[in-house]
Amino acid sequence: MKKIVLIATVVLKDGKNEGVLEALTALHQATHQNDKGCLQYDVHKDREKKNTYVFIETWENETLLAEHMEKAHFTAYKAFMGERVESMTLQKLEKIL
Repeated sequence: MKKIVLIATVVLKDGKNEGVLEALTALHQATHQNDKGCLQYDVHKDREKKNTYVFIETWENETLLAEHMEKAHFTAYKAFMGERVESMTLQKLEKIL
């Protein structure tokens, strides 16, 4: 199986930032500590787009990425973010060169 690179862009609704940094930090730490196959899990704040966060992740394979999305720390993050999210896009990439 090939490595999967995931770019997830999350845009929050205006005024819905309270507690988000703490939720992102908890997710980041738990993922690095507990998720097999996680090679990279970085969270960035877009400098030009308000309320926009970009995750850049690399996983050993799609199966381990799918397992991550079912873990308690990820489902807790999704539940917390719930109504705070205006939009989210996911790009699954496969390195070719």
